[in-house]
Amino acid sequence: MKKRDDSSELSPSGPAGPAPPHLSGVVSAAKESRMAYALITPAHNEEAYIEKTIQSVVSQTVLPDMWVVVSDGSTDGTDGIVAKYAAKHDFIKLVRIDRDPTRDFGSAIRAINTGYEQLKGVEYDYVGNLDADVVLEPNYYQTILAKFQANPKLGLAGGLVCDCHWNKACPIFTAVDSVGGPIQMFRRECYEQIGGHTCIGMGGYDTVAEIKTRMHGWQVRTFPEIKVLHLRRTGTATGSILSARFRQGKMERRIGYHALFEIAKCLSRVRERPYLLGGVFRLSGYCWSFLRRERSVLPADVTAYLRGEQLAKLKALFKCRRFT
Repeated sequence: MKKRDDSSELSPSGPAGPAPPHLSGVVSAAKESRMAYALITPAHNEEAYIEKTIQSVVSQTVLPDMWVVVSDGSTDGTDGIVAKYAAKHDFIKLVRIDRDPTRDFGSAIRAINTGYEQLKGVEYDYVGNLDADVVLEPNYYQTILAKFQANPKLGLAGGLVCDCHWNKACPIFTAVDSVGGPIQMFRRECYEQIGGHTCIGMGGYDTVAEIKTRMHGWQVRTFPEIKVLHLRRTGTATGSILSARFRQGKMERRIGYHALFEIAKCLSRVRERPYLLGGVFRLSGYCWSFLRRERSVLPADVTAYLRGEQLAKLKALFKCRRFT
């Protein structure tokens, strides 16, 4: 565990003050325990955002023991920005790898796995993914780690991601037993048990990780009172929001989402921007994958577990509506 040096360069939000009232008990308990953690950030041409992410990490009240930033073939100023901060903070390590010119999620997984290899010999109890376009409150990791310590069954945790668009922070709808990919934090034992992230050559590796986490008996929790700012809209790094929704539908079909659950999910999102169209494009992507008879990318037992979870949720929802 490393305590932040108050002379370090701070985020635009300023130095960390006392914990908010609803976090004071959690944070004070956390101070008594070991909170060693490591971070991995895959970064491809993140010049516009990564400095804000770095500033928010170096301002944490509890610093990571190591933070590996993997520059995935960046051709802009990403490497220079990271190198500048690595020269000031010994826990930051810049690693550069080459990749194909096209951006894909397979490259992101290879970058994460490269970062994980760099952690050999480092003592840590928790390991987290952190996207290069995220800004955190100064006590974010101290609070999340305290949640882990309060619950030995907690395997994967994070705050609520809020996308920055239309000049405001818009919370992303996230089930309580799910965690947004940009900020997933794992207990090390859990991460090793599920075999880390699976490279499936498409988006959804974060979804697969949380499915496998629950399947192995660990709890997955988003804590909505802990907010995280995502500096651009989720899924738009490679295209428009509608193309992102279409890709999500395709991904969910190939991961093995039950058709009834996918329909219910799309209907529940009609009030999210882009109104109605987002759900339509998402369901269209799912149907497109079905019509093309694309195979599931997960083992049969994982798919069966996922569909069992989803059907149980639908039954619970039906019973709730029936008796209210």
